[in-house]
Amino acid sequence: MASSENSADEFCARSFDFVVVGGGTAGLAVAARLAEDPSLTVGVLEAGVAPGWDDDIDIPGCSGRALGGPYDWHFKTVPQAGLGGRTLPWNRGKVLGGSSALNFMTWNRASREDYDAWEALGNPGWGWDALLPFFAKSETFHPPPAGFRDQHGAFYDAPTDILGTSGPINVSYTTEFSPSHALWHPTLNSLGIESNKAHLSGNNVGVWTTICAVNPDNGTRSYAPHYCAGTGSGLPPANLHILTEALAQEIVLEQKDGDREWTATGVRFNRQGREYVVSVTHEVILSGGSVQSPQLLELSGVGQPEVLVAAGVQVKVDSPRVGENVQEHIMLPLVFEVDPSVPNPDDLQREDVAAAAREQWLKDHSGPYSVLPVSMSYLSLSQLLPQETHASLATRAQSLSNLPLAQQSILSSRFSPGTLLGQVEYVFDLGNWNPSFQPDPASGKKYGTMLQILQYPFSRGSIHIQSADIARQPRIDPGYYAGAHGALDLEIMTRCAQFAAKICATQPLASIIQAPASPGKGVKSEDSERLKEWVVNNTITDWHPVGTCAMGGSPGKAGGVVDERLRVYGVKGLRVADASVMPLHISAHLQATVYAIAEKAAQMIREDLAVVG
Repeated sequence: MASSENSADEFCARSFDFVVVGGGTAGLAVAARLAEDPSLTVGVLEAGVAPGWDDDIDIPGCSGRALGGPYDWHFKTVPQAGLGGRTLPWNRGKVLGGSSALNFMTWNRASREDYDAWEALGNPGWGWDALLPFFAKSETFHPPPAGFRDQHGAFYDAPTDILGTSGPINVSYTTEFSPSHALWHPTLNSLGIESNKAHLSGNNVGVWTTICAVNPDNGTRSYAPHYCAGTGSGLPPANLHILTEALAQEIVLEQKDGDREWTATGVRFNRQGREYVVSVTHEVILSGGSVQSPQLLELSGVGQPEVLVAAGVQVKVDSPRVGENVQEHIMLPLVFEVDPSVPNPDDLQREDVAAAAREQWLKDHSGPYSVLPVSMSYLSLSQLLPQETHASLATRAQSLSNLPLAQQSILSSRFSPGTLLGQVEYVFDLGNWNPSFQPDPASGKKYGTMLQILQYPFSRGSIHIQSADIARQPRIDPGYYAGAHGALDLEIMTRCAQFAAKICATQPLASIIQAPASPGKGVKSEDSERLKEWVVNNTITDWHPVGTCAMGGSPGKAGGVVDERLRVYGVKGLRVADASVMPLHISAHLQATVYAIAEKAAQMIREDLAVVG
């Protein structure tokens, strides 16, 4: 989709009812839904470009190649003591569409209990039942043929009203699968893990094949810009104006008519070396994501006074939770040597193989570039660990005191005997996914990776500005494995890595596994200290940060940054709508939930506008 504006001067001359800061996953969805009312004029500021066609975005099998490239913000963490001092990249999308243009297109939902927990924290309207219509509104689900379902474990939920049929994002099962996928369901089934044939209906526990944000009509990625291109021209509707390559620097806050409370009246931004200010009549909606939404709030004078003063920013609103409460899925890539005769995506690193695969995909959307990692399983700790180990971890969880009491109560309750929640995710895919494992290409060996991902981390961190300059990256400290709470995460990941190895030692998946590669044979699963050391040195991000502008719930500003209608505490006319508002992490990949948040945000904004009007 092309940008609808070429001139910043013309953009700023318009009279906007709403301006959305960030043309990413949530931002474009909110803007497009607001613009469905032709009486409203909506603007979007996006720092990245409008990409046009790009293999690295549009072809499913090229997903991941854009990470670290021109569409990436190139964020990185500060050195992590819990990771032996390592610094991790935190890739985020700097492009129209945001991270929905860079991700691996997984489309799933968390369990009912995850969203009900948000509501239990004091955020009415954010439970499963209230959110479900917004999930469905965002999507158009394309069912697979009946025989296809049984052959590939590609089951979908009944009743079908659980799934959307007319939303902007097309979701479907891939038409081709990795050779290892045929082994996935029977392997987990033989370990007593049942296939979940209704994994989108409020319980994701079990083994299943994920659907993806892929349009089956043309085989391409379906992502946020498709919210804005429904006219057939590829351009947004006439009342939606999108300005790309426009870097927001500050939300303009003013105190009107002697009012002590601040009001958002516009946005100051930079484009091509010039500064501009765009004004807004009703609201600014901040959709910068979990890194940049708190950054922009702080640059605008909303945050912890000590952080703002140290950065040289005027304190306008004392908001102690801005940038706090960072939660991130913690991922561990265990690599195995596999049968070299099995087709492997690492083969695409050869130019001739990649060229042939691209030609095949362009011809009929088939071949290696139509394949995505879809072999998934979400399991509870009670399924993964011996009863004695599980009980010991539960005791440790109950003794922690660093978290807010309500969060602590919910997290520790998930260790109760018989709890069936997806506490750990496993994904198997052929190819080497571990950036720390660099084998000799001349060896001729091929690899597969078991990804183990902790869904409800106790580790907490923060994201804060370091100066008043938007060009200086914020200080990103997710606190991986830090403190007593992080030590519990490390213990869980170490214990569960033994189960990951068990999966790969079980038939029929074991039929293509030849040897452990990372950790190697020298690290025995029963040697917990050596395995723990390997976990510390190989843990990576899953690109799912949340919580930095969380809904405050019952404590209000003391517990978060926005209320249940996503209005920023202490500021009129300013909301946040993106993954940063999630108060607790969920057992799912994020994009489907982020679209649901955006859909709900747009409805609430229009409801509140009607009341004011």
